[in-house]
Amino acid sequence: MRVAVIDPFSGASGDMLLGALIDVGLAVDEVAMRLAASLDLAGYRIVAETVVRQGLRGTRVQVAVESDQPSRDWAEIRTLLHESALPPRVKERALAVFQRLAEAEARVHGVPVERVHFHEVGAVDSIVDIVGVVWGFELLGVEAIACGPLPLSRGWVETAHGKLPVPAPATAALLAEAAVPTVPLDIEAELVTPTGAALLVTLARFERPAFRPERVGYGFGARELPWPNALRLWIGEATSLPPEPEAAELLLQANLDDMNPQFVEPLIERLFAAGALDVYLTPIVMKRSRPAVEVSVICRASDRPRIEQVFFEHSTTFGVRAVPLDRTKLERRIVRVATRWGEISVKLKILGDRIIDAVPEYRDCLAVHESTGIPIREVWDEAHRIAGAWIGRTLADEVSGSR
Repeated sequence: MRVAVIDPFSGASGDMLLGALIDVGLAVDEVAMRLAASLDLAGYRIVAETVVRQGLRGTRVQVAVESDQPSRDWAEIRTLLHESALPPRVKERALAVFQRLAEAEARVHGVPVERVHFHEVGAVDSIVDIVGVVWGFELLGVEAIACGPLPLSRGWVETAHGKLPVPAPATAALLAEAAVPTVPLDIEAELVTPTGAALLVTLARFERPAFRPERVGYGFGARELPWPNALRLWIGEATSLPPEPEAAELLLQANLDDMNPQFVEPLIERLFAAGALDVYLTPIVMKRSRPAVEVSVICRASDRPRIEQVFFEHSTTFGVRAVPLDRTKLERRIVRVATRWGEISVKLKILGDRIIDAVPEYRDCLAVHESTGIPIREVWDEAHRIAGAWIGRTLADEVSGSR
């Protein structure tokens, strides 16, 4: 299993995570191109530069804003992401990060989550950071993310709400909700930002797995500190991962027989934003022969409260069933193949150490179709034919050399 291991020795922020991904091998031009083609955002550019601080080399990323940008509320950001051309998994995870952040902001400011108005986080740079980090891990083929303890500093931070204590209240709420392990660091500085905290509590497990490191990179923050203000990122192969807690995944189900079918689509979107790993519908017949739909959600046990809240607030159900779930999941990798129309992402299906299938990513094929007019089936067929050369090969022979 390909794993990313984060060492946040000097904290974590969205730009530090994105910088570390670029430093470890993610192509900044590819990220910029994909974001520009998928998100309805303008007036910015991603600038990555190599820096050396206190003798340590790494990458500093900034989102240079070239025109006035509005501060966006949660509804606007959600609509922006829903209407984007992002790959489904990237879209779902980015929505989940923002959902978690919105819920934290709502709690600390005492407003309904739908009325949360982002200020700093709603700016274009934070949207680019969050979506770029989520997509970056996908492009590097990372299947699991582990993170070490986060440093807790002290002091004050200036926000749109005024002067607030460090960690910022939203950061503190996110860390408390996820019971994140922390270590004290006696310095007056904001080391963990709300964006960094939301990304980590949504995407990572706070543990130290055994793994074989293949690459290491450093993403630097803007602040100058007495030590290198960076986040370290390892990419490698897990040799063992601590077992998930018992019933780490659940199947949540609800029957809907009195809800407008048109309202099911936004319900599904909210379930994914709340952390659902998968959502599917099954037509059923209930008592008195009433037609209904059974909504099934596969989720992490830790996401159960948020998903149940979505069911109760955005559907007509009065109850949600929960069943412990045990799944067998094959390993997968994402690689890129060159076609006549550009590169296409391909998902490799791996059994043991052997590649048994290679499937082109639909969104990449759709993007080629929309930009060239070539039938999407023709694009998919060519990518699948080229990717077929991977089938039957082993990871040792092929995958590591392709990256």
